[in-house]
Amino acid sequence: MMDGVAASDKMRVLLFSFFSLCSGSITVIFGCFDSVEMGGGSLTYFTSLAGLAAAATTTAAMAPAGAAADFFKMPLCGRSFRLEEASIDDMQKAMGNGTVTAVQLVECYAQRVLQTDDYINSLLEFNPDALDIAANLDRERRAGKVRGPMHGIPFTVKENIGTKDKMETTAGSWALLGSRVPRDAFVVKKLREAGGVLLGKATLSEWADMRSNNYSEGYSARGGQARSPYNFTVNPGGSSSGSAIGVAANAVAVSLGTETDGSVINPAMRNSVVGFKPTVGLTSRAGVVPETEHQDTVGTFGRSVRDAVYTLDAIYGKDQRDNYTLAQQSPRGGYTQFLTNKRALRGAAFGLPWQCFWRHADPEQLRQLTALLDLIKEAGATIINGTEITDYETIVSPDWWDWDWGTRRGYPNESEYTVVAVDFYNNINIYLSELDNTDIRSLEDIVQYNYDNDGTEGGNPWPLGNPAFYSGQDGFLASLATKGIQDETYWQALEFTQTKTRKGIDDALNYKGKKLNGLLVPPAVGQSYQISAQAGYPIITLPAGIHSATGMPFGLAILQTAWAESELIKFGSAIEDLQKTTAGNQYKRSLPTWEGYKKKPIPLLNIYEGSD
Repeated sequence: MMDGVAASDKMRVLLFSFFSLCSGSITVIFGCFDSVEMGGGSLTYFTSLAGLAAAATTTAAMAPAGAAADFFKMPLCGRSFRLEEASIDDMQKAMGNGTVTAVQLVECYAQRVLQTDDYINSLLEFNPDALDIAANLDRERRAGKVRGPMHGIPFTVKENIGTKDKMETTAGSWALLGSRVPRDAFVVKKLREAGGVLLGKATLSEWADMRSNNYSEGYSARGGQARSPYNFTVNPGGSSSGSAIGVAANAVAVSLGTETDGSVINPAMRNSVVGFKPTVGLTSRAGVVPETEHQDTVGTFGRSVRDAVYTLDAIYGKDQRDNYTLAQQSPRGGYTQFLTNKRALRGAAFGLPWQCFWRHADPEQLRQLTALLDLIKEAGATIINGTEITDYETIVSPDWWDWDWGTRRGYPNESEYTVVAVDFYNNINIYLSELDNTDIRSLEDIVQYNYDNDGTEGGNPWPLGNPAFYSGQDGFLASLATKGIQDETYWQALEFTQTKTRKGIDDALNYKGKKLNGLLVPPAVGQSYQISAQAGYPIITLPAGIHSATGMPFGLAILQTAWAESELIKFGSAIEDLQKTTAGNQYKRSLPTWEGYKKKPIPLLNIYEGSD
C-alpha cells in the first residue's frame, strides 16, 4: 500500500523517484504531478504523495469505457506541447522557445509509462536520477549551453547495457540482481555526454535470447512479459523488445538495443519503428552483457530515421575497451549529414534478392511491399530483381530464421550456432569477472542458479520450471557443453559463416559491374537479417505495413556492406520521406491499435506474419 493506494511493484519503482523528490510537498525545480488526465489535456502539478499514486494507480487499473485507442490517448505535455509522435527536432524547438523543459519531458514520458506499462511492460526500471539529470541540462540551456540535438532528450537502454548508477544491470535475470558494474557502458557514457537523459532500463528477452531456444519472446524473470501495443497476444519481437515497444508507444523518444542476430531489426519491424543495426565495431560493446564478440553490436530505435541517426551519432566511436572499434571507418562530421529526402531516389539503383528472401514472404506482405516498391520506382529509382546472395542455396535456410542451419543440414562446422555457443561461454565469463557484489562468476554459476530457482528462472523445461522458458535453459547448456574450446570445428564455422555471407552480400551489391545502393529485403523473413548478422554488416528497417490477420506491423529493410552506414541513412531517409509525403500512402508507420489489451497470455503466440 502507498498512501492507502495499492501499487504494483513496477509502479513503486516509478513512483519512488517522484516521492523521494517531493516529500509530500511540491519541489519547484522538478514539478511533480497533482493530477494526471489520461484522456487528454495538459499536465498539472501535485502537492501530495496521494495525488500521483491515486491518479497513476487508478488509471492503470480502470476498465476502458471506449475504444482502446481513446483509452491510451496521450495528453499534452506542459500547457500546449504535443509529445505524441514528437521528433527530437520538435522537442528541441519546444525546449528552445520555452514551451517545455527537459524536466517536463521526463515527467511527461514518466506519465506515459504510468499510463501504459501495466499493459505493454516496456520499462523494466525507472532511473531515479532522471529528474536531477534533466534539471541540470535545463540549467545549462538557460546559461546558453546546448550540447547538441540530444540535449535534454529522454532515452532508454536495453537492460543488458551497463549503467554505473542506482539502476541494475541483470540481462533480465534474478541471478545478477545487486551486482555492480565497474563503469557505464561506453555507449551510455557517450549518450550522457551528448546531453541525453537516461529515463530507465527497457525490458528484454532474458539474456538476449541466449538462454533458451523455445521461449516467449520479450520475457525475462525479472522484467516479466513485454507486449507489443499492436497486439498483446503475439510475439512482440526481440530480444530488444522493450526498447522498440517503448518508442512505438510514445513512452520514450529513442532507445538503445543490442543485436547478435535480429534483436534490433526484428522488434523494430514488429513495432512499426525504425531500427538501425550498425556494422560490428562501429558502436562499442564494452559494458554490455555479451553473446558473441563476432556479431554483437549496439543499435538504435526511433520513430524516424533522423531520430535514430541522431542517437547513432551520439554513441559511435573508438573505444580502447573494445578492440573491434579501433578498425572502424566512420566519416568526419558524423552521420546526420547523410540524411536526405525523396529526391535522392532519382537515379538510385537497388537490388531485390527474390529467391533468397522475397519468395518466402506471404501474399499480403508481398502485396503491400510491392506497392511500396512501385512508389520507390515512380520516384526515379531502379529496382533490379534477382540480385541473389551468392550460394544462397547453401547458406540461407529455406524454412525460417535458423542459427543452427548448418548443423541441421549435417555440417556443424558451417553453423552460426557453433560459433555463438563457444563465444558465449568465454565472453560471459570475462564479463562476470568485472562485476562486484555477486557470487555469479561463470556460466556454470548461472546454470545452477536457474536450477535452484526453477519456478522463476526456468532451469528445467516445461512442465517443470517456467512456461515462458518452454525449453528450459537449453541454450546455456549447449554453450556449457563447449567449455569455450575453440577447436577446429569452431574455426571452420567462423570462417564459413563470415566469409560466405560477406561475399554473398558484396556480390549481390555489385550487379554487372555496377555498385547498387542497397539490397531491399522483407525483414519479416528472418533469413534476411540473419545473413547480415553473420557478416557483421549494417542494416536498417523502416515501417512499411500492417498485417490484417493480427494487426502486427512489418517493415522494408536495406542491406549494405561493412561501414556503409552513410548509404543506409541516405536512402533510408529518402524512402521514409517518400512514404510520408506521398498523398494517400498507407505503407508507413502507423500508431498502435492496442489489440487485446485486456489479455495477458504467457507464453505469447509465436506467430511470424508475413513469412511462409
